[in-house]
Amino acid sequence: MGTSQALTSRRRFRGILDETVGEGTHFLIPWVQKPYIFDIRTRPHTFSSVSGTKDLQMVSLSLRVLSRPNTNRLPVIVQNLGLEYDEKVLPSIGNEVLKAVVAQFNADQLLTDRPLVSALVRDSLVRRAKDFNIILDDVAITHLSYGTEFSRAVEQKQVAQQEAERSKFVVMKSEQERRATIIRSEGESDAAKAISEATASAGMGLIELRMIEAAREVAATLAKSPNVSYLPGGKNFLMPLNPSR
Repeated sequence: MGTSQALTSRRRFRGILDETVGEGTHFLIPWVQKPYIFDIRTRPHTFSSVSGTKDLQMVSLSLRVLSRPNTNRLPVIVQNLGLEYDEKVLPSIGNEVLKAVVAQFNADQLLTDRPLVSALVRDSLVRRAKDFNIILDDVAITHLSYGTEFSRAVEQKQVAQQEAERSKFVVMKSEQERRATIIRSEGESDAAKAISEATASAGMGLIELRMIEAAREVAATLAKSPNVSYLPGGKNFLMPLNPSR
């Protein structure tokens, strides 16, 4: 409907009339007719529920619904519920549906399967509200929190997982270091074997050549150092003890 109000009336001699009328000017017979005016615009309602999960954990949820009455059934609503129909019906059926749906899941599934939980709550609540001639335009879970014990258990589980990952990394690192040591040892063994074979085939000449090359490198390094002095190797050289005399 394009209007924001609808009206039904009651005659003192006939009871609630079956027809409803929209906004505008209407004529009523004083004392004989009594009007009941409904706001048929969508209105928000929020309520909370503490429910138990399948694994016996307590969960606190808040639900928000957007509801409006079925304008074709306003006479029935007046007869059975009155003008405050939504306040009488929605909190009770909302808690009923939340408890029934949450009981089907474990506590951790409420987070991992939240779209499925929301869909089940919405479908179940729409069906229940329809029995009372109430139309729900939207149903949403706005808040979800766990009890202190479960929150602590989740935190401890996360810490344990982090420690397990750290231990796994340490093991992998040790394994890589062990493999590197093995490879290094194999390389040194192969080098030593190659030197031994070369020595056996060419004699000690290869070793003497390596010694000469090493001595040459040492001499070149010392020659470039300003703090190194050389003394002749002759036996007749005497170094004066008192240069001033």
